[in-house]
Amino acid sequence: MSSQTEDTKQIDGQTQPLNDAGSGQRPHRRWLSLAIALIVVAGLLILGIMSRVRARAALKAETAQVALTAVSVVSPKQTAPAEEIILPGNVQPFITSPVYARTNGYLKKWYFDIGAHVKQGQLLAVIETPEVDQQLQQARSNLLTAQANLDLAAITKSRYQGLLKSNAVSQQDVDNAVGTYNANKAIVEADQAAVEQYTALVSFEKIYAPFDGVITARNTDIGDLINSGSNASVKTDLFHISQPGTLRVYVNVPEEYSRGIKVGMTADLVLAEFPGRTFQGKLVRTADAINMTTRTLLIEIDVANPTSILLTGSFAEVHLKVTAQPSTFIIPVNTLLFRSEGLRVGVVKDGKVVLTAVTPGHDFGNQIEIVSGLKPDDQVIINPPDSIVTGQPVQIVQATLPGDIK
Repeated sequence: MSSQTEDTKQIDGQTQPLNDAGSGQRPHRRWLSLAIALIVVAGLLILGIMSRVRARAALKAETAQVALTAVSVVSPKQTAPAEEIILPGNVQPFITSPVYARTNGYLKKWYFDIGAHVKQGQLLAVIETPEVDQQLQQARSNLLTAQANLDLAAITKSRYQGLLKSNAVSQQDVDNAVGTYNANKAIVEADQAAVEQYTALVSFEKIYAPFDGVITARNTDIGDLINSGSNASVKTDLFHISQPGTLRVYVNVPEEYSRGIKVGMTADLVLAEFPGRTFQGKLVRTADAINMTTRTLLIEIDVANPTSILLTGSFAEVHLKVTAQPSTFIIPVNTLLFRSEGLRVGVVKDGKVVLTAVTPGHDFGNQIEIVSGLKPDDQVIINPPDSIVTGQPVQIVQATLPGDIK
């Protein structure tokens, strides 16, 4: 009993100091836990506040960014030193001529049809003209009569002049004889001219080729009534002949390109019947004047055609390389602004819009030439809104290089 009591006391004696130490550490632990909890709460509050501040700042920046007008820009494209233009042209023979009759009659025979190659002086047709033949015969008879009268008048004149020396005839008789001789001489000359006239008309019975060429039309046949080309009635050419060895191509060049047209420059011809093939010609002459009706300059391009592969009357696309002004630029047409004060484009400088006045040149459809008002490093706005003004902040979302302009 006494031993249990001692153990208990001992235990109590040992336990008592332990209980005292634990009671001293518990407040310290509570304050440490509380401090840690406060720090954690403060950290959470700080993190929450900072995240909200960041979100608000990001929202404000995003709102300001969205408030800017988004634009796409393009840089002006420098024009090439030589600009190619394509114009329509009509292919014509170097020489072409309708062949008319110079006398009236009926066609007796023709010798060449369309497509025939003829030489200069070759007989094409013969016209039968019996009236002209009779008129020639009559003129020759009149000439013989006049010549006989002239011979008689010459004899009479000589005789009277001899008799006058012996005073066998009067001076009046001599003068009458001389006058008669002169009159008959004039009649002979007139009749001679008539004979030559009808001879020429008879020679017109035969139609000859005026030059080397190809018969492109035959508008007559055997037995047709032929009216001379000098006749007042309706005239029809018997044949049409062309010389296709060299072809002429006439082109009407718009006035704005006329400064770049020079005699001696080359041109390429493209024809639908020869896909993928070009024919080269040379500009030989211009009209040196602008047509007031069409506002175009007429030019002639000669093309060699030794094998007659090109047909006269064809339609051709003529490609000309015209010298362009080096200070001009090309921009898309959807960059233009039509304002009451004139043509403008929007140029972005330091993030703001500057409306710039420009002077247009040639219109190429989806592109246009700008003669003045732009610089190579300008950023021109594509599809600018009508409400855009100078000084308006904008955001560039897409930039196109000069080489990307199509």
